[in-house]
Amino acid sequence: MTVRTCPLPAGSRIAALSVGADFADCHALPDPAPDAEALQSYLDLVARTPGWMNALMALRNGMVRLVGLKALGQLGEGLRPAAQYRLGDRVGIFQLHSRSAREVVLEQDDRHLLVRLSLFKADTPRGPQLQLSTVVHEHNRLGRLYMAVVGPVHRRIVPRMLEQAQHHG
Repeated sequence: MTVRTCPLPAGSRIAALSVGADFADCHALPDPAPDAEALQSYLDLVARTPGWMNALMALRNGMVRLVGLKALGQLGEGLRPAAQYRLGDRVGIFQLHSRSAREVVLEQDDRHLLVRLSLFKADTPRGPQLQLSTVVHEHNRLGRLYMAVVGPVHRRIVPRMLEQAQHHG
């Protein structure tokens, strides 16, 4: 199975956090480690981020500095074993918001956007899946402008990144 677009997982924390969101999407892929905790699955996936995605993040970081926004670094930067993380800790470019065996929610709250990312482990008729969701709440005009550019790009590159990451491990 390849990566496919799907609805936000019913009953998930990210679905509850999506109320009033300005942007939301979800992509599903086969779960290579169904018995692993959600945070460990996220760490394993991010550790296989393709180089081109890191290059795009570096480009994004350079461009947003020009308008006074925060450079985030790389997705897989400074990762540690899952057992070492506590709520509020940085996990790459995100902060650990909530964590359970089936779902991890990470967030980046800036003056222009609140971005939340979830990795949800689902048992589906297609078999065990990882469902990676992104939910964005825009805080202001800069957030709306940012998402007008980034939203369409996000919808195209995330499935590609996940496709490559799942075959890289």
